[in-house]
Amino acid sequence: MNKYLFEINDLSTDNDDLMLHETLFHNANGYLGVRSNYEEGYPEQYNSIRGMYINGFYDFAEMKQAENLYGFVEEKQTMVNIVDTQGIKLMVDGEEFSLFQGTVLKSSRILDMKKGITKRTILWRSPNHREVEIVITRMASFTMLPLFTIDYQVTAKNFSGEVKFTSTHIGNVQNYFNPNDPRVAAESFQHILVENADVQDGISIISSKTSKSNLSVWSAVKNELSKEGNVQQQVHSLSVDCEITTSIDQDETISLTKYTVLCDSIRYTNGSEKALRFMHEATAKTLAGMYKEQEEFLADYWENASVDVDGDDELSMAIYYNLYQLLQSVGKDRFSNVAAKGLSGEGYEGHYFWDTEMYIQPFFLLTQPDIVKNLIAYRYNILDSAREHAKIMGHTKGALFPWRTIMGKECSGYYPSGSAQYHINGDIAYSVINYYLVTKDLSFIADKGAEILFETARLWLDVGHFHDGKFLIHNVTGPDEYTCVVNNNYYTNTLAQHNLKWAVKFYELLESKNLTSAIEKIRLERSEIESFKQAAEQMYLPYNEELDINPQDDSFLSKKVWDFENTPEDKYPLLLHYHPLHLYRHQVLKQADTVLAHFILEDAQSLSTIENSFAYYEKITTHDSSLSTCIYSIVASKLKQYDKAYEYFGESAKLDLFNTHKNTKDGIHTANMGGNYMAIVYGFGGLRIKEDGLHFAPALPEKWTGYNFKVRFEDSVILVRIDGDNCTFSLQKGTEKAIRVYGKTYELKDSLVIPLEEKSHVL
Repeated sequence: MNKYLFEINDLSTDNDDLMLHETLFHNANGYLGVRSNYEEGYPEQYNSIRGMYINGFYDFAEMKQAENLYGFVEEKQTMVNIVDTQGIKLMVDGEEFSLFQGTVLKSSRILDMKKGITKRTILWRSPNHREVEIVITRMASFTMLPLFTIDYQVTAKNFSGEVKFTSTHIGNVQNYFNPNDPRVAAESFQHILVENADVQDGISIISSKTSKSNLSVWSAVKNELSKEGNVQQQVHSLSVDCEITTSIDQDETISLTKYTVLCDSIRYTNGSEKALRFMHEATAKTLAGMYKEQEEFLADYWENASVDVDGDDELSMAIYYNLYQLLQSVGKDRFSNVAAKGLSGEGYEGHYFWDTEMYIQPFFLLTQPDIVKNLIAYRYNILDSAREHAKIMGHTKGALFPWRTIMGKECSGYYPSGSAQYHINGDIAYSVINYYLVTKDLSFIADKGAEILFETARLWLDVGHFHDGKFLIHNVTGPDEYTCVVNNNYYTNTLAQHNLKWAVKFYELLESKNLTSAIEKIRLERSEIESFKQAAEQMYLPYNEELDINPQDDSFLSKKVWDFENTPEDKYPLLLHYHPLHLYRHQVLKQADTVLAHFILEDAQSLSTIENSFAYYEKITTHDSSLSTCIYSIVASKLKQYDKAYEYFGESAKLDLFNTHKNTKDGIHTANMGGNYMAIVYGFGGLRIKEDGLHFAPALPEKWTGYNFKVRFEDSVILVRIDGDNCTFSLQKGTEKAIRVYGKTYELKDSLVIPLEEKSHVL
């Protein structure tokens, strides 16, 4: 099996399958994303989420509040479907190609993750028995981010005649909506308005502007035929059509190459001019040359990012698919981040959540830390908005990052499971700390990271308070969205403690290095540092001595346990079938909460407490969130419960390829994909990043013969290979490092072979 190749026979015309494949085979590069819609379209009665997106490009939409109390969000941002340049209709001697008429003799789709392309191959017999083979190759360029290409090849199998292509460039598009699903937009609205459509030197250009956010986008399209033909461009007020007619002989192959360039006003001034410049640069190259650049880029990516599993081909394919989607999804500049659905669809309206920091950054931190630097720079860019958000929420000092956002303002309309999730501050601080621990990049901390740490620490002092010698944090929501607005959520308090401790450490470190610009900029006083230290030392972490667990919050254990035995399977996910207040009154979890805290800050509790907490919460967690099973897999590995770890891992790895949550049509689950990586490296590999360096505790699942991964740490690259009875650590690049394996310290100078303490036993 080729682990870089995902292929399906695409003969189904079932609408659900079509929409699922739009997601699974989308093209993206972190800047632009294009759903894999049929170029020729579907019949009118079919549904489709036909979309092209730019990461971080948004419009404002009204958010209606039944009771508009102070501070409630009345306006949100939403990712915009900006244009449709996918359309190519094919006429063969007057017969229109469609998979919904004639006879489809063969149809397949391929995602080639080594070449960075998708491919549709169709063998079609028309109603009048003309046979054509159509091969359509798409690419979102990783080396020229504004560029998307379609190479449309047609081969006449049993006839000679006329072929006509109609290539469309449509500016009048809308976003998808579904009033019955809270995870997508509930109503239709015209977010993008065409200002001008024109043709210059054979290149069609449409300039558009958002309806409310006043952002502009320019799309440029050029069509090139492999042989001479009659070309006619028709400019309409909202679109441009390009009709190309030519002849074709039996067994001849002709191709239409369609170039699309997208430029937005967030990143570019004189966007129309810039789009033309990108277009001329792209068309000056050969398509074969650009494919080679794409493959070279990916060769470098896989050199660092590969995670190889021996013994399970299906699982290996799922892992590679997930790692490829992370690359397609992640923003490549300081203006963007990682949307919950990447650039594959409109689920969650393109918003950025805590998913990035806690599930996605760990992968890039260990493989491409410069990307993490950009992601943190994005948070720094919206720091002023976070300060303003803190004021709206009643705080006199500090910054409170929005729960969901694109450009920095809060987009959460339902505050109990949105704005109340103050742990977002701790999550972002945690990511800054981990970036430093892995890279030792103190200049970036001095320039941007420290200011984030200090302002988030200030917020904790304002939201919490001292009482009876303890620091308490009331009325917040932890990661579990089935338990909202509680006092002393364990996860939130541990993250706040971590945030405060490191604010003190960075203050002292920066002062010692005379790197005090951030301290001076925000006028941070020494008295505040003393308060940070006191709050961290006296932070209240809920603990139940009788059960030897950390209660999720102060009131959690007093609630009635949810009646799982009498809850029908068709009532899951619970959020779609039960009122939130009904859920809040029960012990029932949507996702890992305290268990997540036990993974990321494991040294805060004893092993027995972690084990007892895991057993307690496992019984009452529904995993209705895609963010959950990967975390349970990691903690199960730590507890050497490898049968459970493997089961949870499999559910995580195959979530999108097998559409297990039945909503992949709205977009991939990017955070789960990052969690899938963590379940291998942090779970079975036992990796932990701590102040004293890298710690490993590898185990080998019984169903695997081996696995390997690489990690970047400071100036070094370390290959970790687990197979047979041993784990091997090889220093592939950089200076020697001290690493800790099963709690013992080793100096890694070249290669180190250590016997596995035990193999896992997967039932």
